[in-house]
Amino acid sequence: MTAKLRLADRTNDIFPVFGFVAALASLAMPVNAWLVAFILMGAVVAAVHHAEVIAHRVGEPFGTLILALAVTVIEVGLILTLMQAEPEKAQTLARDTVFAAVMVIVNLLLGLCLLSGAIRHHEQRFQRTGMGAALATLTVLTVVTLVLPNFTSSAPGSYYTPVQLGFVAVVSLILYGTFALVQTVRHRDYFLPDGDADGDGVPDAHAEPPTIQRTAISGALLLASLVAVVLLAKNLSPVMGALLADWGAPPAVLGVLIAALILAPEGLAAVRAAKADRLQTSLNLALGSALATIGLTIPAVAMLSIITAMPISLGLDAKSTVLLFLSLIVASQTLANGRTTVLQGVIHLMLFAIYLFTTFVP
Repeated sequence: MTAKLRLADRTNDIFPVFGFVAALASLAMPVNAWLVAFILMGAVVAAVHHAEVIAHRVGEPFGTLILALAVTVIEVGLILTLMQAEPEKAQTLARDTVFAAVMVIVNLLLGLCLLSGAIRHHEQRFQRTGMGAALATLTVLTVVTLVLPNFTSSAPGSYYTPVQLGFVAVVSLILYGTFALVQTVRHRDYFLPDGDADGDGVPDAHAEPPTIQRTAISGALLLASLVAVVLLAKNLSPVMGALLADWGAPPAVLGVLIAALILAPEGLAAVRAAKADRLQTSLNLALGSALATIGLTIPAVAMLSIITAMPISLGLDAKSTVLLFLSLIVASQTLANGRTTVLQGVIHLMLFAIYLFTTFVP
């Protein structure tokens, strides 16, 4: 077990360096697309790992914010890079990516956590108060950013005016910031497993924090990973666009791929926590990722849109709106009584299957 952990740590140290070198090389000469994709995935996983190391050293509440900001920087970097590389898809890319992230988290990730945990432990419990607060915040953020634009009259179609977009960005930041304060400081006990008032519900809650030297190294590797992700995504975007076109896939599929890539590391951690009978930790990771995705990504993209006068379409179509509301309603029922079984897990996984199928076959 120790050897595996050491190997994982070394891999997470190596990939940022490989990614940074490959990113610089891609600026001067063509690099094999499959190699770029492999290094890109490794760099994303490594970035999240090193952000977690820094977060553990800093402690709460700033540790959670550092991790969320690191993941958001990766996501925003990918979105902005692809928006610049493919201007014809730029207006809807942010919407497709954020919506895909919400559907992946609320249905795929939540479904996998509930199903894997229930199969192994029959029935699992969690604190309803904290999850209710998280889901209420997520509901407001998703509806205001992805549904309300279709019903405003100042701009045609599914667009916000620059003033409206700026206001929504501020609202998103306030909601996410308030939730982070409640989760990490003011009502921290709402998000802890029963009987775990001293820890934070994670396996290394009482582990020794990393040394200053290790933290400094992780900071440098995190920066290298973020630069590598952005530059490699720019190199890979034309190949991805051509590949999706060859498959006949709709543009929204690109958002699904970005969301899956970004959320993979935290998703794996959430599923492992559920299998270890730590469903509270699993739900904290899942819903926290969804809130950070909207609460931080939308303001960043909104600021870019306002500064560069690049319009972005945020409003979902009717089919996606129905799926979003259905997912939020089912999630509220799933998290209503503080207990979960295999049935809820299967329901959420089938909802994700419906979303994925209707994305490819609209």
